[in-house]
Amino acid sequence: MTRTLEWKINMDLLEDEGTTEARAVLDTGESTITGHGSARRNPEDEDVPLIGDELAASRAMSDLARQLMRLAYKDIGETGAGMAGEADRDAPYGWTTPAR
Repeated sequence: MTRTLEWKINMDLLEDEGTTEARAVLDTGESTITGHGSARRNPEDEDVPLIGDELAASRAMSDLARQLMRLAYKDIGETGAGMAGEADRDAPYGWTTPAR
C-alpha cells in the first residue's frame, strides 16, 4: 500500500532581551504535539539574533522529536508488538531502525 502524507510544523519564535523562546507545533491529523526550546545570549557575547533563533528552534525540534518517538512507541505497544531482541536494544519494539 502506497501512502503519502504531508505534516507541517509551525515554528513560533519570540526574542526578548537576549532570550529566545521557540514553540514548534506538529499536527498529524491524529494528534497535535508541541515542542519547546529556548536560548539565552551571554551578555558578554555579540548580539546575533539568528544564533538564538537557530538554537531555540533546534531545541524545540529536538523536544518535538522526543515526544513523537514516545508517541510512536506507545502506539507500537498498543498494537501488541513485543519487545525487540537483545540485538536491537536501540529500537525497543518490533520495528527496527534501518541499517545505514
